[in-house]
Formats: sequence, structure tokens, C-alpha cells
Amino acid sequence: MDRRGIAVLGSTGSIGKTTLEVVDAFPDRFRVVALTANRSAGALLEQVGRFSPDVAVLVDADSAAAGGTPGTQLLSGWGAVLEVVARPDVDIVVNALVGAAGLEPTLVALAAGKRVALANKESLVVGGSLVMRALEDGGGELIPVDSEHSAVFQCLQGASLESVRRVVLTASGGPFRDRDPLELSGVTPGEALRHPTWNMGAKITVDSATLVNKALEVVEAHFLFGLPYDRVDVVIHPQSIVHSLVQFRDGSVLAQLGYPTMAVPVQYALNYPERLPFDTPSLDLAEVGALTFEPIRAGRFPAFELGRAAALRGGTAPAVFNAASEEAVAAFLAEGIAFTEIPEVIGAVLGGHEVEEPTALDVVRRADAWARQTARATVDKIRANSQRSA
Repeated sequence: MDRRGIAVLGSTGSIGKTTLEVVDAFPDRFRVVALTANRSAGALLEQVGRFSPDVAVLVDADSAAAGGTPGTQLLSGWGAVLEVVARPDVDIVVNALVGAAGLEPTLVALAAGKRVALANKESLVVGGSLVMRALEDGGGELIPVDSEHSAVFQCLQGASLESVRRVVLTASGGPFRDRDPLELSGVTPGEALRHPTWNMGAKITVDSATLVNKALEVVEAHFLFGLPYDRVDVVIHPQSIVHSLVQFRDGSVLAQLGYPTMAVPVQYALNYPERLPFDTPSLDLAEVGALTFEPIRAGRFPAFELGRAAALRGGTAPAVFNAASEEAVAAFLAEGIAFTEIPEVIGAVLGGHEVEEPTALDVVRRADAWARQTARATVDKIRANSQRSA
């Protein structure tokens, strides 16, 4: 069979690296055509030396000055990312970018009829209606890579949407699940980045601690599976073994289980609809022992509640929620605000937003830019108040 061409966006990040490990396990099925990174020149060039793609892109032009490698064209700039996803020799685009920047490549790839293995949940949070329109118009495929949505996608194979009563996404609860909320104001970025079960990037790891990540996934599930928000639930599952569940109208419940690894959803998205042999540990339930679940207690994760409220408002509200959370997390990681001030920033931004219908990419960009500017101004106010009270 002909090998399928792969473009990996964000190849030097956690999901990108996992994708290349999976591709390396199936050399007869896949060929790396393009790799992109933001500014990690050294890591990208190391990947180029190993996988010999036709093209590699460093978005940051200064980083691109690091040099090239024989046989691979090295490009720079955001426009080059959009060019590679539409290349005729690219069959599958793995979108492992972080944040709202992932939306436009998703739209371009779907418009070009590609399979998009989507690890960038913000594409659907920020511009879900635009993505679904591009999917329909371009004739491409949208296969989720997030472990929760991959689990739901797998459970839904052969089932109609009408047969589904609800989906239940699982959340680990992050590193502070059992901490007294009154103790959280002093937690450090280092503490927030010590996730108990998953190894992820900094932004997603902090989002897991606040459950912002789960609010984004609720919006993602809404668009991916065409379900209203009252049929998308979340439960805390500290072991991260049950990745999500689907409850059907006949009373049956299907779940997808496995050890916490992104290799399984990545390879499923690449090989779908086939299930091929893959070297990953099989789940031993006797070894795991107990699987526990608990509801999200009201008031325990205020950022999650803000995200669900934004989802119900619809329009540009989810995009604003996402942008505000990105800015708030960046400020926290830079030790500019406290962990407990993340939802304060998000709430202030959402409170001042006038919702629009995201009819075009420019509408989404405008809302995103406004939210970021407002979030940064809110962070500055919090800092100023902290300095005055010190």
C-alpha cells in the first residue's frame, strides 16, 4: 500500500513527539512530509535528521536562522504552516498546537480535504461552527486525539447519535483535588505542574489543575459529537484509567480504558478505522485495583464553572473564555498572579464581553484579541492591588 503523508504541527511538543514515535512504529504506512515548531530550532532539526521530512517550519523567524539540513526545505513564518497543511502530498495533519493559534490550520486542512487528527481542542472551542462548516464543505475527516474524545469516538463506532443518552468525560482532578481551597492561594507554578497521572505541556497541566481543560473539552465534545450541553457530563476519576464513557438510551454504558498514554489515541487517529498491533502495555485491572469516581463539587473549581457558563452563552463566549484562561495561566506561570486569581481574571473578562455570532474567522480573531487585552489589563490591576496591600 502507498504510504500516507503526515504533517505534524507542533512536532517538538508532547503530542508531537508521541506522534513521531507512533509514525516510527509504522514505517510501511506513513511518511513524514512536514514538521513545524514555534521556536525550538534544535529539537526540530534533530527530528529533521531522524525523519527526513520534505519541509520543516519554524514559525519564529529568528529561530529559523539556526540553519537547515540537506534534503529538507527549512521555512519560517506562520504562512508556511498554512502552506504545508494544504500540500497535495499531505494526507493527515496532526494538529498538536497549543491554544487558539491552532484554529486556522485546522480550517485550512479541512478545506483541503485532509484528515485532521485533532489534539488542539481550542480549534473547536474558539471556532467550532467554522470548523464543522469547513469539515462539511471540504470533505475532510476530523478524528479526535484528546484521550477523552478519542474514548467517546471509539465507543460510538456503529452507534447512531439518536441512541446516545449522554457522554461522560473523566477528569483526574489535578494535583490539588484533595487540597483545601483555602490553601491554594500560595501554590507555586512548580506544584501546579506536577500532574499526578499525565505528562503534558505547562499550559494543559495548569488547566488540569483548575479544570479549565475539562471545560474546554465539554465544548469540544459538543461540536465533535453534535450533543447539547446538557448531555455532556464530567466526573472526577483520579486513576485516569477510564478515559470517558457513553451511556446509551437502552441503559448500556460503554467505556474505553487504558493506562495514561497518548500513544493509543494518536495511533488510533492515524490508523482509523483499523486497529493495528502496537507496542504499549495492556491494561491489567487486577494490578490497578480500585477505580473511583466522584462528582465535581459546586464551588470547588470556579474556572470550570465559568467555562460551562461560557459554553451555554455560546457565540464568541467560549473563545473569550479560552483567551482569558491562556493569558491568566501565562501570568501565573510567570508568578504575576496567584493560582486562585486565574478564575478571577477569566470571570472579569467574561463579565465585560458582548457575545457575537462567530460567522467568520475575523469575528473570532477580534473577540480573541479583545479578551487577551482585557485579561492583561486585569492582571495588571491585580498586581497593582497586591503591591499596594503588601
